[in-house]
Amino acid sequence: MASSAQSGGPSGGPAVPTVQRGIVKMVLSGCAIIVRGQPRGGPPPERQINLSNIRAGNLARRAAATQPDGKDTPDEPWAFPAREFLRKKLIGKEVCFTIENKTQQGREYGLIYLGKDTNGENIAESLVADGLAARREGVRANTPEQNRLAECEEQAKAAKKGMWSEGSGAHTIRDLKYTIENPRHFVDSHHQKPVNAIIEHVRDGSVVRALLLPDYYLVTVMLSGIKCPTFRREADGSETPEPFAAEAKFFTESRLLQRDVQIILESCHNQNILGTILHPNGNITELLLKEGFARCVDWSIAVYTRGAEKLRAAERFAKERRLRIWRDYVAPTANLDQKDKQFVAKVMQVLNADAIVVKLNSGDYKTIHLSSIRPPRLEGENTQVNVTVDYIRPASPATETIPAFSERTCATVTIGGINIAEALVSKGLATVIRYRQDDDQRSSHYDELLAAEARAIKNGKGLHSKKEVPIHRVADISGDTQKAKQFLPFLQRAGRSEAVVEYVFSGSRLKLYLPKETCLITFLLAGIECPRGARNLPGLVQEGEPFSEEATLFTKELVLQREVILSRACRQIILLPSVSSGAAFSLWTWVEVEVESMDKAGNFIGWLHMDGANLSVLLVEHALSKVHFTAERSSYYKSLLSAEEAAKQKKEKVWAHYEEQPVEEVMPVLEEKERSASYKPVFVTEITDDLHFYVQDVETGTQLEKLMENMRNDITSHPPVEGSYAPRRGDFCIAKFVDGEWYRARVEKVESPTKVHVFYIDYGNREILPPSRLGTLPPAFSTRALPAQATEYAFAFIQVPQDEDARTDAVDSVVRDIQNTQCLLNVEHLSAGCPHVTLQFADSKGDVGLGLVKEGLVMVEVRKEKQFQKVVRAMPRKPPAIASQGTGDRTSSQRGSGDPTTLLLLLGKDNGFGFVGFKKKKKKLITSQINWLRVWLRMQLQTRAESFPAPMPPCDRLKSAARPGMERVSPTFLPPPLSLPFQHAAPESRATSQCHLRARKHRATTPLPGCLESPQGLELAKCCPIQVSALGSPSLPSNRTREPRCRTAVQD
Repeated sequence: MASSAQSGGPSGGPAVPTVQRGIVKMVLSGCAIIVRGQPRGGPPPERQINLSNIRAGNLARRAAATQPDGKDTPDEPWAFPAREFLRKKLIGKEVCFTIENKTQQGREYGLIYLGKDTNGENIAESLVADGLAARREGVRANTPEQNRLAECEEQAKAAKKGMWSEGSGAHTIRDLKYTIENPRHFVDSHHQKPVNAIIEHVRDGSVVRALLLPDYYLVTVMLSGIKCPTFRREADGSETPEPFAAEAKFFTESRLLQRDVQIILESCHNQNILGTILHPNGNITELLLKEGFARCVDWSIAVYTRGAEKLRAAERFAKERRLRIWRDYVAPTANLDQKDKQFVAKVMQVLNADAIVVKLNSGDYKTIHLSSIRPPRLEGENTQVNVTVDYIRPASPATETIPAFSERTCATVTIGGINIAEALVSKGLATVIRYRQDDDQRSSHYDELLAAEARAIKNGKGLHSKKEVPIHRVADISGDTQKAKQFLPFLQRAGRSEAVVEYVFSGSRLKLYLPKETCLITFLLAGIECPRGARNLPGLVQEGEPFSEEATLFTKELVLQREVILSRACRQIILLPSVSSGAAFSLWTWVEVEVESMDKAGNFIGWLHMDGANLSVLLVEHALSKVHFTAERSSYYKSLLSAEEAAKQKKEKVWAHYEEQPVEEVMPVLEEKERSASYKPVFVTEITDDLHFYVQDVETGTQLEKLMENMRNDITSHPPVEGSYAPRRGDFCIAKFVDGEWYRARVEKVESPTKVHVFYIDYGNREILPPSRLGTLPPAFSTRALPAQATEYAFAFIQVPQDEDARTDAVDSVVRDIQNTQCLLNVEHLSAGCPHVTLQFADSKGDVGLGLVKEGLVMVEVRKEKQFQKVVRAMPRKPPAIASQGTGDRTSSQRGSGDPTTLLLLLGKDNGFGFVGFKKKKKKLITSQINWLRVWLRMQLQTRAESFPAPMPPCDRLKSAARPGMERVSPTFLPPPLSLPFQHAAPESRATSQCHLRARKHRATTPLPGCLESPQGLELAKCCPIQVSALGSPSLPSNRTREPRCRTAVQD
């Protein structure tokens, strides 16, 4: 075991004791140690050496479990200090020793020296000199060693050291505690703070016996998160070590046994404490894993406080190098190429809660199973996901109790950084599979799954809830003519119904699930004729028409398992927010379906829209379908014809053999009908720059106010995490406006990672925001709960001025008159963009569009329909007389106090023009006359603008127009500060201008973008000493300045 050196005396003389060397493994008491040799291919041999000629006190001993009446033996005085003296001096140190005596029972007595030879410190003499041991009674001082012991003892007595001190030494007796009444409370009381301890015994590589200081609790500690090979106890009482069990035990002993350590108490299991042992040289848990002496265990790794990923990484290190217990390890994905182990794919179908079908970049389809979870069994927008293959489960044959399974590829699937399996488990929609310790075919994020399951169990979610499991019954009415006939009127009355595309039979035939009605229906695309697919008929198989499979795949990729809306007569695409199917990610996207009729087989016929595109038109555009004659009566007929013509020109797929033939043009016949006037109260919230406006229905005002209040309360209690929302075009979200409140919005464009264009769906205004001010719209407040309240309309019977300045004047007049006011609205006719309406003031019943015409801001639109002639004739067709004399009564439409009679036509910005007036006579032109002149002159000179000289700056034009001797007048139309949109302003000049505008009672706060005021108009006024009208100027008249487009709501 240990190296030895032996020397002989003179011939015939006494033999000199053999000097042997070893390393101190353990101190049994103040007079006994265990010495080991150097390891060679395994644990080294050991020997117990007792110090000769001295005696130290006995340590405490616990009563044997086989003796119920036995009592625990306490420490003798000064026994523990003697043990500690030797422990601190000898543990892990090399010593040399000589054996002086060996009893018949095999106990060896000798002298121990610290160091490699006998010149080192004599341990027995040191103990006696400190008063921690005494010479054995009856031993005579016949040798030099015994003489030195006697001298040391006399010196200790004289100095009253140790046991020779005054008193009984009761303070050196420990109060050992072998059991803990409440281990859980004991662990929690330490709050996972390090506790000083001494490792007294090592049972195996991962289980030790520790003495906790300073209270002397003797406890068993199991290392959290790992398990080493153990020693199996046989029936005869012997122990059989598992492979590498002895090596693992020695590895722990050589580093921890009787060392001062710190232990973090983390949990308890069957009266045993789970913890992490910290040594100044490192963490033994991670070292055991890294050297291949241990494996991670799932049941305790969750309580490991220093990060389970570190343990997994250490275990992976040993697996890759096949160290010790991993010498025969084979990775589950060892036979896969890197491109097959990790790839990006598009989700095409969700088979169940743990299996999806994805489309690879090569175009192939593959079924992926989520690793290590088991969902309950049942009696997206196609989303890009990241797939990491964890293992491949081989095919298994069927048994009496287990059905046959084909080969399954099990992987970790993430979307937007979210693990789908973890999300399902955290919601209680799946459970984590438990494996054998030697089964490494598991998820690469297995620890996260266990932690998520623990949270779900603690919170009682999903499968772990104590509530009764709800029963879901689904009625399949597809193909049932009688049920379909009964359901069709209900669907038509509902107007809009939510649905999910469950299955795609062919390019134009789908199965939809209606969650609200819990039924399945068959849906056929209207207006097209798709190639027929293959069919299995009795006795034969009918082959499919050419390109039938391509059409089916095209439809699957677009709409399979998307949520849809069934609408009977909707003409405006309504984008709705994505909802998550029980997990923290979104896989479904909203589209729109219009139901027109039903066939004889009980299948519903209609139109399906997605992201603003008609699926029927898309199939025709991609030459996968032809237009059916039944589409002639549809409003999509022109779109279908144009798509078909484009496909015919390409001569691809179904039109590969097409030959052009003359096509008869079908002229639509307009039906004449009487004009209906049914005005309803609305609230105008926004005016756009093209003279369109958004309104809210007054009747739903209370509902919107209540929804906004509930939504803000919900956001306050569960605020969105900044940066967690990834905006996508068409998504519904919540946006934080400048007033600090959240509103419902829709993402219109993602310009850059820091600029997102949003549209406030309840108010009609737009804004550019950073993603940090956006969040996911809670499903309880989606457009299913309350549709978008802002509806876009345009004025009927008027022409919007093409000139930018004239249009700006008209827009500002409308903003001043009707924005944030209640009006009466009547829909006159529909168009491709939005409905055209007439708008009246709620109090005076005056027509807003007619007022714009009378003021000369817009022209009348010529309409030939018979029902509109009466309205059009009532509008003025020419400007008011310019030769009006006198001051007259000033009306709200007669703005300006100047009296210009001489008008000079000047060039303005972009070859525009304006008027400069000079006072000669006391005549006045009312604003409406000037507006009419301006509009008429612009229309006349539009085509001749190129003949004018190059424009001059405003100040130069004004100076050149002034002539000496002309009398100057005070300015009438001073250009006001120029209003600029908030998002286009320079950062150093941003200053939000807030003003209080009228808002209808009980109406929620209306968000609008902010504005800035620029000194451009003021500088222009300073350098213009004569009167200048704002006609043709880029600024606005001071008494018609548009209201700043940000405000707070105030009640009337």
